[in-house]
Amino acid sequence: MFLEALGSALLGLALGWAAAHRLPHRLPARRTVLAAGAVGTLFGAYLAHAALGPGHPLATLVGAVAVGAVLLSLLLRPAARLRRSAARA
Repeated sequence: MFLEALGSALLGLALGWAAAHRLPHRLPARRTVLAAGAVGTLFGAYLAHAALGPGHPLATLVGAVAVGAVLLSLLLRPAARLRRSAARA
């Protein structure tokens, strides 16, 4: 369980770094993105481990990355504002 948690936290930091590096204009501060990635993957690892049980480390890490990606997607801001005429339609 400890190695799953450590691995998921490292994967979350890598996921957060990749998101902050690729989309800096659409995300909040880098520190927030890195923390959200790590916390999201830790929660995902806990959730996957509780659902699958022990003995499934790879599936647990896949579940952790999935939950971390979902949490990071919630931080995204829209790319551009709608034009006034498009907002009325």
